[in-house]
Amino acid sequence: MQSSRPRLSPAIADVRRAVRNSLAPVATDHADGLILVALSGGPDSLALAAATAFEAGRAGLRAGAVIIDHQLQKHSADVAAIAAFQAEVLGLDPVITKRVDVGTDGGPEAAARTARYAALDAVAAETGAVAVLLGHTLDDQAETVLLGLARGSGATSLHGMAAEGGLYRRPLLGIRRALTEQFCTDSKLEPWLDPHNDDESYARVRVRATVLPVLEAELGPGIADALARTADQLREDADALDHFAEEIAEDFAQIVEAGIALPVSALAAQPAALRQRLIRLVVSSEFHLSLSRTQTLEVARLVTDWHGQKPLDLPGVRVERRSGLIVFAASTVGELTGQDPVLEH
Repeated sequence: MQSSRPRLSPAIADVRRAVRNSLAPVATDHADGLILVALSGGPDSLALAAATAFEAGRAGLRAGAVIIDHQLQKHSADVAAIAAFQAEVLGLDPVITKRVDVGTDGGPEAAARTARYAALDAVAAETGAVAVLLGHTLDDQAETVLLGLARGSGATSLHGMAAEGGLYRRPLLGIRRALTEQFCTDSKLEPWLDPHNDDESYARVRVRATVLPVLEAELGPGIADALARTADQLREDADALDHFAEEIAEDFAQIVEAGIALPVSALAAQPAALRQRLIRLVVSSEFHLSLSRTQTLEVARLVTDWHGQKPLDLPGVRVERRSGLIVFAASTVGELTGQDPVLEH
């Protein structure tokens, strides 16, 4: 009798290898720990789920799946039920489906992402999962970098998604989308094709369907790989600068009444990239706020272009130069004269 197990094609081997490499450090730190695959039923997450079902036990881990029903499409409950059934057939356990209500803040994509991660966090906490695997691919990374570049979002957006961060891991960031699709074909899995992925009202879909193909045609193949490599390099640089900023803050930050301060001399001695990071780090760590670049540069001018300016009243924080210090204190005022006071999240 012929086995029903799929033949080990190159696509299956590559995806399994990527998952195996991602799970190795988890297994070292959390023997017999539970990992969850965030499964939508699409080709990327379905390939990830199947590869994880194969590799987890061999790594000494337990594997389950979590399906998030965003309720944004008419038959979303059916799609979620099919994905849950596929996860069970693959041998994943537990298989948990969560329905979420998507708000409107930041646009539909951002709101769905916020609701999705909140639900994933909740399920991980409920089950004691030690990691959640996400199905983002190299193509997703390239699209993210290109969108960040177009929006002028700075290095934070340009370094894209991290392969691992906290609870979350992205084993497929080095895998092309075409390979996950081939994995599903070779494994005789039937993925769900999200109609939103063809809706060109979304900027990401336009990048995927039009912009990247045009760049490939006009500049030659390998654009997606080059963008992903750029993301890796920028992330390495950003991590190093963040590390230096944290060390400097530990050495020079001073607790003052109602806030925290950094010496003007310490800030002035730093190159601009570190100075700006120090400002954002202090505001983020002490007041849980994120400054826009415009606001960050206004604070930096208290160091580099000092001519007796009045204190800056930013949303949630007041910044002033006083006695050789840049003092950050909590504030309820939300106005920065001549500038956009809205914080970027």
